[in-house]
Amino acid sequence: MVATSELERAINDRLADHDLRYTSGRRAIVEGLKRAEGPITLPELLECSPDLAQSSAYRNLSLLEGAGVVRRLVHGGEHAHFELAESLTEHHHHLICESCGQVRDITLDAGLERTLDRSFDELAANEGFTPTHHTVDVYGVCGDCTG
Repeated sequence: MVATSELERAINDRLADHDLRYTSGRRAIVEGLKRAEGPITLPELLECSPDLAQSSAYRNLSLLEGAGVVRRLVHGGEHAHFELAESLTEHHHHLICESCGQVRDITLDAGLERTLDRSFDELAANEGFTPTHHTVDVYGVCGDCTG
């Protein structure tokens, strides 16, 4: 992950580009997402940041998403999951439990990541498409749900 001062600067710049300020409520959301071990739902964010009002948190999450600070993951579960944008952290993928809705971050070996990049680039080129990035979400059932 980017060093905190660099992260703060990057977030501040992105918000300024959208005529938004880095308010205490937005900082609390960013801090909650930084502390999380992976993507979390709004109820989980509110639980770890009890000073946030639900209506304010939802509105600020939406604004942060629009500014490219937060990424929303929608996988058909009861709640969307949120995380800091990958461009602010590091490239990763997700394991998604279809039973309980848990979403876990996974980082692939650099060699496998390069192989995926080449494969996606080739597929895209065959379609006349220019890729900018990729994400891989693997669906299944987590160990807690199968054990």
